[in-house]
Amino acid sequence: MRISEIRVGMRSVNVEGRLTKISEVRNVVLRTGEPGRVATADLSDGSGTVKLTLWNENIDMVSEGDTVRVENGYVTSFRGETQLNVGKFGKLTVVK
Repeated sequence: MRISEIRVGMRSVNVEGRLTKISEVRNVVLRTGEPGRVATADLSDGSGTVKLTLWNENIDMVSEGDTVRVENGYVTSFRGETQLNVGKFGKLTVVK
C-alpha cells in the first residue's frame, strides 16, 4: 500500500517508508495510570507523508532516515491530522 492511499478508519494497513522527522519524546500517563513515552514521526514514500505514532520501545529502535515497515497498523485522526498507529497487534520493523 502507498501512503497516499491511507484513509482515517483503515485497519490492517501494511506500508513501508522513510522516517524523515521524529518529534521530541513526551512522557505521558496512560489510561491504565502507568507512565509511557510517545513521539510522532513523519513517514514518507514517493506518494506522500503521514504521521506515525511511536510508543515506548518503538521510539528507541528507530532513527531519522531509517526505512521502516508497518504491518497490521491502523489509521486515526488526532487534532485534525491523519495518524498511522502500530498498536498492540501491529509490528514495526526497521528495513535499513
